[in-house]
Amino acid sequence: MSPKTQGDAGATSRVESLDQKLEAIIIAVSDVDRATAFYRRLGWRLDQTPPGIVQLTPPGSGCSVQFGPGLTPTPSGPAVAYLIVSDIEAARDTLVSAGVEVGDVFHVTPDGPVDGVDPERRSYVSRATLRDPDGNTWLMQEITTRLPGRVEGGLTSFGSASDLAGALRRAADAHGRHEERTGQRDDNWPDWYAEYMVSEQSGAAPPE
Repeated sequence: MSPKTQGDAGATSRVESLDQKLEAIIIAVSDVDRATAFYRRLGWRLDQTPPGIVQLTPPGSGCSVQFGPGLTPTPSGPAVAYLIVSDIEAARDTLVSAGVEVGDVFHVTPDGPVDGVDPERRSYVSRATLRDPDGNTWLMQEITTRLPGRVEGGLTSFGSASDLAGALRRAADAHGRHEERTGQRDDNWPDWYAEYMVSEQSGAAPPE
């Protein structure tokens, strides 16, 4: 291995070990007050910021959106981003009841999108679309089990009580199937639940 190649490998290793978290995404809007009202209707938190900047954060999210004359004096075109939910149908119903226009739920297939939720409720497959008044598009995507390597084990967490409740229900269903397979009651169910819920978020193999 040449010295240059060794140096590149070392630099790559250092970069990969650097703790980096996506903090905020800047979007363009034409009317700050109207955009603020829209995102507040979604239930997003209005954060304290310097004058000229509006920052809102979705419940349970570590990343926020920002807009305002101090950031984007001239709109440069709509943005497209993903919103992750644990139950696409419940999320859509909640937003619609709050007066937000949300497209019908669909799921992606090799032959294109198909109406309705994915019959197998596979993660990353079921989606619904909503747009803010400026055309910025948010694609809601149902994810309950992350692909391997997408979430670090030490970062496993739940952003809201509803996310935790949903994970507990899925763990209970899976544990019921576990007891059916073994043919006996599992008194150590708390540890089994915990291992299942962590594996679901991190993409690791679930307990048998």
